[in-house]
Amino acid sequence: MQTAPNGTHFVTLDNGYHLWTQTRGTGDIQLMTLHGGPGGNNQVFENFAERLAPYRVQVTRYDQLGSWFSDQPDWTDPANRSQFLNIDYYVNEVEAVRQQLDLDHFFLLGQSWGGVLAIEYALRYGEHLRGLILSSMIDNLDEYIVNINAIRDAMFSAADVAYMKDVEARHAFDDARYQGLVATLGEHYLHHAADPQPRHLISIQGTPVYNYFQGDNEFVMVGALKDWDRRAEIHQIAVPTYLTFGGHETMPLAAAERMAQTIPDATLHVTPGAGHGQMLDNPEDYFQYLGEWLRATADR
Repeated sequence: MQTAPNGTHFVTLDNGYHLWTQTRGTGDIQLMTLHGGPGGNNQVFENFAERLAPYRVQVTRYDQLGSWFSDQPDWTDPANRSQFLNIDYYVNEVEAVRQQLDLDHFFLLGQSWGGVLAIEYALRYGEHLRGLILSSMIDNLDEYIVNINAIRDAMFSAADVAYMKDVEARHAFDDARYQGLVATLGEHYLHHAADPQPRHLISIQGTPVYNYFQGDNEFVMVGALKDWDRRAEIHQIAVPTYLTFGGHETMPLAAAERMAQTIPDATLHVTPGAGHGQMLDNPEDYFQYLGEWLRATADR
């Protein structure tokens, strides 16, 4: 096992761009985290080192290219979009960060979009992993799209759903009523607890990255990620895998249960009273079960 040096560091990639990284904590377990979005940032992992300290975990987090603390390419340049806005680039970026920080035989945790990258990394670079954690991410987007629209149908009136679909057909996404309805989804399913999100005076979302891969919002899955599907390959993951989902979230739990049966060495945990941001909604449960799994897996 390699141990990364504690502190905040910028790593320079072969392409010349710089990524913000931070490593904190001590212990024989090395955990790297991959944030969601796409175009989110590492701040959801700020307290992971403290929360996981009883389990002797050192935590490394970083911002992906185009995210808040790392370099921002000019996304109006078609060459940059072609080179960087694809899954292959971001998976290879994870490997580049691993090499820069001299890590090996480590645990990798991907939350939401980060879970897409974590699955792809495990399939491509699994020899470097000690274990895999998928936090609120399934192995395909088809089942997610069905589920998120079923949530909308159940959550809003037929008139509101029709209104939203009309706005989407017209691409009038700045409509105030529409934005209010989308925000309601976030309040109930993305973050189920009352006001747990970090607050900023300006937006720190990597919007060009999010729009390219996802679309305008969680309901409008029209971006490059919409056809992503690893159901046929998920059984090839050869390291211990921990699947953790919120009990009240946007990802379908039926898909999580299927994954737990398909991945050879998988453990599924559902965090009660939590949405897509489990670590914010119910941290006591989330960190206890994650820490116990990490410790038990490392001690095998």
